[in-house]
Amino acid sequence: MSFVQEPHKHNLKIFAGRESKYLAEKICASLGVELGQSELVQFSDGEFQPSYMESVRGAMVYIVQSTFPPSDNLMELLLMIDAAKRASAHKVTAVIPYFGWARQDRKDQPRVPIGAKVVANLLMAAGCDRVMTMDLHADQIQGFFDIPVDHLYASTLLVKFIRDLNLDNLAIASPDMGGAKRANAYAKRLDASMIICHKSRARANVVGSMTAIGDVEDKNVIIVDDMVDTAGTITTCADMLMAKGARSVRALCTHPVLSGKAYERIADSAIEQFVITDTIPLKEDPSVDKSKFTIVTVADLFADIIAKVYNFSPISSTFIY
Repeated sequence: MSFVQEPHKHNLKIFAGRESKYLAEKICASLGVELGQSELVQFSDGEFQPSYMESVRGAMVYIVQSTFPPSDNLMELLLMIDAAKRASAHKVTAVIPYFGWARQDRKDQPRVPIGAKVVANLLMAAGCDRVMTMDLHADQIQGFFDIPVDHLYASTLLVKFIRDLNLDNLAIASPDMGGAKRANAYAKRLDASMIICHKSRARANVVGSMTAIGDVEDKNVIIVDDMVDTAGTITTCADMLMAKGARSVRALCTHPVLSGKAYERIADSAIEQFVITDTIPLKEDPSVDKSKFTIVTVADLFADIIAKVYNFSPISSTFIY
């Protein structure tokens, strides 16, 4: 895309946290602007201090940082927001492609926190004026903020990717009941049938048993999810669908958290292709098998929304969930 900076009294400046610099560089390349210069001083005890190497006075500052583990990524984002506000930035927007702690969106058992609300409070307390994120685990998290939230959907990009596969007998599957709404949205846009996988958990992150609701026989199935952590659910779902007569099984998710034995499970599963976005980077370890992964970048979409927000243009046409 070609970004034209319209007459504006506040300069546009984009910065990045350490773990999301790879994505911020692609966003800046899409916009045709330079990534802002910042540095981080690391102390021997693990404490760190970010700083800006150029003036942000009066600027519209966008800080790109996904808050995947460890929690240092969230802390770095909070400190960068505070530093920008104290350096007299006009407005500070936190661009958080992957919003961590989003699974803690409600009190579902006694004596537990609502982690997503805690993170929202921290961002606002640090001085954040706006949040830009993608595929929140729970849409209602937007209501935890008293500032504007631009909630983008990866379906804007991934629906087109699926269409380009030109698969016949297409079926969209949800790996659990909670993802039925998401799967239904994809199925409607792709004019495909829908399958819901019902699971019972033995304990957290461990799947007990699973069955499928819907026609599986001879279908090219694509399992869609917002995030994949240990990959236990999605690989169990894929293997079960193949056992029930699916012609092929692919998986698609926005946020590849991929902790624990996730890479090994995916490599050993019936999943033919695993389509992800780059909100979280894959491991750089050369010993990890990443042959099944196809990456769709979200950089151009975030660049487009940043440009529209900066120039006060409507962004409603982007939301096609």
